[in-house]
Amino acid sequence: MKYFDEVYNQYFKDVYCYVFSLSRSQSVAEEVTQETFFRALKKIDSFRGDCDIRIWLCQIAKNEYFRMRERGRRFTEEPPPDSASSQNTEEDFIKKEETLRIYRTLHDLDEPYKEVFSMRVFGELPYKEIGLIFGKSENWARVTYYRAKQRIQSRLKEGNHG
Repeated sequence: MKYFDEVYNQYFKDVYCYVFSLSRSQSVAEEVTQETFFRALKKIDSFRGDCDIRIWLCQIAKNEYFRMRERGRRFTEEPPPDSASSQNTEEDFIKKEETLRIYRTLHDLDEPYKEVFSMRVFGELPYKEIGLIFGKSENWARVTYYRAKQRIQSRLKEGNHG
């Protein structure tokens, strides 16, 4: 049990950031990360050690996240910002619309571009770890991220002119 406490303390942030990169929601990331470590605790004896334990945990997290989504489970919504402190100015509206356009564009990307871009930007994972998660090289992760970024920029430009 002491070993598992060390694993939890060492890898909680990595798993949380990974799930956050998938969900872009703090509450979903917290819920899935907790469930991930619960499942890992039950299966720690089956961990063969043929990969980094971080990779094993992220794979459990990924499976859990998509399993929850497939079941149609409703995740708790993020609390709304304090309406008294935020004013609905035209500038705020434009920023929200632009952010929504970027998320829609990202959502429409094919895999693995969507996931690699999310891991890098939202999860702040290094290229080496992204490559390990996919069973690929660090260079593959760099190239895939670059291509994803190019596709997003291209689609956003098309939307501006179209």
